Amino acid sequence: MSAFKTLDDLGDVTGKVALVRVDLNLPMNDGQVTDDTRIRAAAPTVLELAEKGAKVLLLAHFGRPKGERVSTQSLSMVVGAVEKVFGKEVMFVPEIAGDIVKQSVGILRAGDIAILENTRFWKGEEKNDPELVKAIAANADFYVNDAFSAAHRAHATTEGLSHVLPAYAGRSMQAELEALDKALGTPEKPVAAVVGGAKVSSKLDVLKHLVTQVDHLIIGGGMANTFLAAKGVDVGKSLCEHDLTGTANEILETADKSGCTVHLPYEVVVSKEFAANPPSLRTCNVHEVAADEMILDVGPLAVEALSDVLKTCRTLVWNGPLGAFETVPFDAATVALAKTAAALTREGSLVSVAGGGDTVAALNHAGVAGDFSYISTAGGAFLEWMEGKELPGVAALSA
Repeated sequence: MSAFKTLDDLGDVTGKVALVRVDLNLPMNDGQVTDDTRIRAAAPTVLELAEKGAKVLLLAHFGRPKGERVSTQSLSMVVGAVEKVFGKEVMFVPEIAGDIVKQSVGILRAGDIAILENTRFWKGEEKNDPELVKAIAANADFYVNDAFSAAHRAHATTEGLSHVLPAYAGRSMQAELEALDKALGTPEKPVAAVVGGAKVSSKLDVLKHLVTQVDHLIIGGGMANTFLAAKGVDVGKSLCEHDLTGTANEILETADKSGCTVHLPYEVVVSKEFAANPPSLRTCNVHEVAADEMILDVGPLAVEALSDVLKTCRTLVWNGPLGAFETVPFDAATVALAKTAAALTREGSLVSVAGGGDTVAALNHAGVAGDFSYISTAGGAFLEWMEGKELPGVAALSA
């Protein structure tokens, strides 16, 4: 990963205007923010700049207003929640460029914070329009990108600004990039990857890239059934993309050539119906699945074998659950393997990086999210990084 500047590279910023791209695309219910995780992620960068005496202007998008002003998607709705987390007053500015922003900057004192309006109210944001970029940049001295979750999009405020203003990575972006570099950039080997989830089709590029990068690929969730079917296993009425068995075999061949061991479940938990604790629940060898049964989790013996694999590894990347973890008891494999990964991380033998919505939910459910080395909440950007793609917002910082 090429070098990028961080807040440590800033000189004296007293009275200078910082444009900080953050993620304030928050879940709302009845006009109230229901989860402030993203505000808390932005707080260290914003408060550090404010403490150093900068005037901090926050840039963020909210929903998909498609270049129109939509009152229900105004960032004025989140000001209260932001003030609560930051512990200080925050001004709201209903524009992102022009005279109103200029006047607001004149009112702000050193150390003050303002939130500018939803960047996606302007059509030029998603088009990365150079004129809009110039207009936004005109009111600032430097730019900080602290929104890794939006770094896979080349928009005006995620990519464009870093070409016209001195650009730095914020603390949250810096932590994410350093963690990702440890996981797949320059990892300590052997490296294991856990990839789960319902469909192979949604993670084809991830799987194709990972088999050339890691020593062990553990495949779980519904996507494991497609690989099992590709190897001639009858998966009954399990969720399975039978049209992708050819692709699954290609991935297995690439893994073989790259020296990557692919681990598929050999023992599974099956049931005739998908419901909590169904009466037809049983554990069996993968070759004993009946025509009217579906595979819903990895069996305990197979999980134990996977735990033994992790014990031989130094680095772990995790994306997606091993079974249908939202429904008991099909969360057992995910919880058991997550606990092993957490214990190995605690004792210092494993660097563990996890990401993606389902994954975060599964690790929280297992009660081990705090024990992983790093958890990315970035979703799309995390997946693109796992696919080996260059993220425009990151590339622009190290240009």
